[in-house]
Amino acid sequence: MLGRHLLGYLPMQAAQAIVGFGGIVVLTRLLPPEEYGRYALVLAAMHLTHMALFTWLESAVARFHARADKRGGLAAHLASAYGAWLAAAALALVLGGLGIWLAPLAADLKTALGFGLAALVVRALGNIGLETHRAAGRVARYSGLESLVLLLGFGLGVGFIIATPLGAAGPFAGMALGALAALLIDLPSHLNRAKNSAPKPKRARIYLAYGLPISASLVFEHLLSVGDRFLIAGFLDEAAVGLYAAGYGMADRVMNILFVWMGMALTPLLISALEREGPQAARDVALRAARIMGLVAFPAAAGLALVAAPLAGVMVGEDFREGAAMIAPWIALAGLMNGLMTYYFHEAFILKRRTGMMAAMMAGAAVLNLVLNIALLPLFGITGAAIATVIAYGAGLTACALIGRRLFPLPVPLRDWGKAALATAGMALAVIAVPGEGPAILTLLIKAGAGAAVYAALALALNVAGCRGWIRDARLALKPAETAA
Repeated sequence: MLGRHLLGYLPMQAAQAIVGFGGIVVLTRLLPPEEYGRYALVLAAMHLTHMALFTWLESAVARFHARADKRGGLAAHLASAYGAWLAAAALALVLGGLGIWLAPLAADLKTALGFGLAALVVRALGNIGLETHRAAGRVARYSGLESLVLLLGFGLGVGFIIATPLGAAGPFAGMALGALAALLIDLPSHLNRAKNSAPKPKRARIYLAYGLPISASLVFEHLLSVGDRFLIAGFLDEAAVGLYAAGYGMADRVMNILFVWMGMALTPLLISALEREGPQAARDVALRAARIMGLVAFPAAAGLALVAAPLAGVMVGEDFREGAAMIAPWIALAGLMNGLMTYYFHEAFILKRRTGMMAAMMAGAAVLNLVLNIALLPLFGITGAAIATVIAYGAGLTACALIGRRLFPLPVPLRDWGKAALATAGMALAVIAVPGEGPAILTLLIKAGAGAAVYAALALALNVAGCRGWIRDARLALKPAETAA
C-alpha cells in the first residue's frame, strides 16, 4: 500500500521538482538579486499567512475524513469545511488588504503582496478538495490537480515576468491563475457532495481546536526556514536576502520534495491504519516509511553538500553562485533534520491529537533560531543565518523525537539508518575522489553519477530498507508479462 501511494504521488513530485528547480534556474536569471530578494520576502509572507489562517482547516479536513466517511457524515464534513474557509478568507482579505494599503511600502512590493494574497485565498479553497482526495486515497486525482496548479502557475508567472512590467509580482499572478484553473475543475464535484448539508458550527469548532495548534506549529516551523530572511533584510539588505534565498532554495528544495513525497503517502495511511486497525498497524506503516526515509534522504543530503559548488554553477545566475555554494551544505543538513522532524516524528503528535505540544516545541525552536540569527548575522553574514538554522532544527528534532515517544512511540530503525549512513559515507568518498575541474555541468554529472552508482551498490550489498526485496518483487511482477510475450 505505501509503495503504491508513493508511486502515485511521483507525477506531483516531478512537477514540484520542475517548479522548484526551474524557479531557481529561471528567476535568478530573469531577476537581479534585489528583485529576487523582494520575491523571496513576499513568498515567505504569503506562506506564513496561509499557515496562520488556513492550514488548520486543511489539516482537519485530512484528519477527520476517515471518521466522517465511516459514520456517513461526509456531506456535513465538507459543508463545515467550506463554511470555515469562507470565514477565514474574509478575514484574510480584510486584514491583508488593509495591511498592504496602510503599510509604508514601495508600490511594486505592494503589488506583489496583493497578488500573493489573492493566490493564497484561492489556493486555500482548492486545498480543501485536494486534502479530501488525499484522505480518500484518490492519489491520481490529487496528483494530477496539484501538478496542474504548480506547472500552470509557474509557466504563467515566468510569462508575466517576461511580457509585463510586474517583476517580482509576476510569479504570484501566475500562482493565482493556476490555482483558479484547478479550482474550476475540481470544486463543483465537492460542492455537489456537500449540497444536502449545512455547515455545522460544532464541527467547525472541533476542527479549529484540532487544527489551530498545527497551524501555529507550522508557522513557527516556517519561521525556522524563512524568518531569518526578514532579519537579513534588516541587518544587511534585500540583495543579501536574494543570495541567501537562492542558496537555501537550491539545497532545501531537494530535501523538501523528497520528504513531502513520503509524507503525502504516509500521513493518510497512518491515520487510516490507526482508525481502522489500531496502534500496532499504524506503527507497522511508520516503520516501513522510516526505513525508506533513511535510504533516500541520507544520501540526498550528503550529495547536496558535496556538489554544492558545481550545482550552484548550473542552477543559479552568476550573481548568486558564490553565496549559494557557501550556504548550501548547511541547508542540506538542516533540510534532513527538518524532514525527519516534520514528516516522521510529528506524526506522533498528530495521531494522538496533541498538536498543542507540537506547536510549543516549534515556537521554542523558532525563537532559538531568531536569537541565534541576531547573534551570528553581524559576525558571519548569511553563513551565520545558515548555521543558526542548523542548530535550531537540531534542537527541534531532538525535542520532537524524545517527547513524541511518550505520546505514541514511533519505531526508529537504527539498524537500517546505520546501514544507510555507512553507504552514504562510501558515496561521499567516491564523490570527493572525482576531480572538480572543468565545466560545472560536466563536474556535476560526473560527481553525481559516481556517487549514485557507489551508493546504489553499497545499499544493495547492505540491503538497506530491504531494497534487494524490491528488485525481486519487480522481477516477479514483470515475469507474467514476459511469459505472455
